[in-house]
Amino acid sequence: MTEEINQHYPKAYQQISDATKASGFGMASDVLTCALLRTLAATKPSGKFLELGTGTGLSTSWILDGLDQQSTLTSIDNDTKFLAIAETFLGDDKRLTLVDTDGAEWIKNNKDKKFDYIFADTWHGKYLLLDEALSMLNTGGFYIIDDMLPQQNWPEGHQEKAVKLIKDLESRDDLLLTKQVWATGIVIGVKK
Repeated sequence: MTEEINQHYPKAYQQISDATKASGFGMASDVLTCALLRTLAATKPSGKFLELGTGTGLSTSWILDGLDQQSTLTSIDNDTKFLAIAETFLGDDKRLTLVDTDGAEWIKNNKDKKFDYIFADTWHGKYLLLDEALSMLNTGGFYIIDDMLPQQNWPEGHQEKAVKLIKDLESRDDLLLTKQVWATGIVIGVKK
């Protein structure tokens, strides 16, 4: 039995998945991670959500699937080609704001905003500007990262960056962490 049997997929998932494969984008979040993102999203009614690294919108579709109608999701990416896929299939959702910009610039320009849930799936907010991203998290809010287990697409030296990031997160006294050796290696922090 595979882990994906009987999984309910978001409405636009298959179209986004097909377009993702056709585009050559090779860093999409896996289904297990996405299903968890959706479940965690459902715990924050009327919440404010932030996704750093839209990619083609696969994980975005799952997060949206977990949101109620009063919640909002801001999703940031700087690759117009891939962001266009998300816009095509998810752009009609009034809860979603897709932003085509550099992650560092966006974080610096929006540092006073607060979120109940941050999925950091790119360098900014994860390996870069970690403190700034975490300062945007409300008390009780989720900070979620994936790809903490070795991945085939990691460049040389990336393993050391991942280990350092985990140590940095563990050393903080404002987060409660759960590190999962599951899917691609998910870490969930909750702001104290």
